[in-house]
Amino acid sequence: MGATYRGRFAPSPTGPLHAGSLVAALASWLDARAHGGSWLVRIEDVDAPRCVPGAAELILRQLATCGLVSDEPVVWQSQRSDRYQQALNPLIEQGHAYPCGCSRKDIEAALQAHGASRERHHIAVYPGTCRPERGGLQGKPARAWRFQLPDLAEVTWTDRRLGPQTQDVATEVGDFILKRADGLWAYQLAVVLDDAAQGITHVVRGEDLTDNTARQILLQRALGLPTPAYLHTPLVLGANGEKLSKQNGAQPLDLSDPVRALNTAALPLGLPRRTASMAQALAHWTQVWANTWPA
Repeated sequence: MGATYRGRFAPSPTGPLHAGSLVAALASWLDARAHGGSWLVRIEDVDAPRCVPGAAELILRQLATCGLVSDEPVVWQSQRSDRYQQALNPLIEQGHAYPCGCSRKDIEAALQAHGASRERHHIAVYPGTCRPERGGLQGKPARAWRFQLPDLAEVTWTDRRLGPQTQDVATEVGDFILKRADGLWAYQLAVVLDDAAQGITHVVRGEDLTDNTARQILLQRALGLPTPAYLHTPLVLGANGEKLSKQNGAQPLDLSDPVRALNTAALPLGLPRRTASMAQALAHWTQVWANTWPA
């Protein structure tokens, strides 16, 4: 396994790293090193309107200050649009994707008409209005492309920390977006293709992304791609009890003392409060995580 393990850290450049994002970066680096594998960095800048100019370069400098440097050249999603289109085309041809002409208001109206105003994470569950078997666009212009879920869309997988997980994507998400109405690529398609292209075998990321896993597994199956092993790490919470993020006041990392910053990031991972070196942190990770949960 040591020769084949490939992990990654994939930040979105919407601002500098904060305490929560350093936890995910450190965890993914430690897991890769614990298994004798490679650790890669990918800049997930596919959502251009949310990206802050210069943030990607700042993130890379922050990581380097902490001794976290990609083993291979950094990959930028914004440079991979052609590859995403090349993957969407066969999905369309094979009936796994279809055009959607629904606006957000259209979706809300359709759900209300059926007395099913289902919503998750403040996003309405798509009711399948533009599915081909329901008449397709019916004269509306295509706005986006959606993934057509298979008849059996309940996905079960095992997270290395959280244990067995199950999600019925049909009832909890619906047919999800692959290419947005503004022409930008959706996160789900981009991350699946990039993980496969980089040969990622193990994904270590924050617990807030657990919910995405079932959709990504369905896409991997439709595209004939391997499914990595997943480990979702504990979240760092803000003062309001929600995930620490730029939206709820997360401050940029203070890297005037990188060792202190790494020690703080180690705490949510169950590592000792004081670790003098990355070698010690790696030894603790191997003891607490890599040997506790199957890789």
